[in-house]
Amino acid sequence: MKFYRFDPEVGKGIAHFNSNFIMSRIIKTEKPTQIGCMHLDPNGIVGFHQAVVSQLMLIVGGEGWVRGDDAEKYCVKSGDAVYWEKGEGHETATNTGLTAIVIESEEINPSNFMSIKASESLSL
Repeated sequence: MKFYRFDPEVGKGIAHFNSNFIMSRIIKTEKPTQIGCMHLDPNGIVGFHQAVVSQLMLIVGGEGWVRGDDAEKYCVKSGDAVYWEKGEGHETATNTGLTAIVIESEEINPSNFMSIKASESLSL
C-alpha cells in the first residue's frame, strides 16, 4: 500500500486560454480502465479483500481509515490517495462518511504523476 497526494500544493498552475486553476495530474493509461465514485455512509465499510486489479482510491470528501495486508490502520481524508497492487489485501471504513473516486486498471502507476505522502503521519 502506498499513499500519494493530489491536493493543490502538488499541482501546477494553468493559465492557458485565460484560465486560472491548479491541475494535479493523477494517472494516464493505455489499457482499459474502470473509474467509479464510491460513497460510504457513516459507519460504512468496504470489507477486507484482495484487489482483483491494481487500484487507486482518491478521497474527495469525508475521512476514514484504510488498511492493507499488514492490518495496521491509517487515517485518510480528502486530498489523500491510496494505491493497492493486484492481489494486495485492503479494507476501507469510515465513522462519518467518505466519498472516493476509484480507478482500477492493469496498467496504473501513480508514481509517474503523483507525489508520495509519508504514511507514518497517517498511522492511527
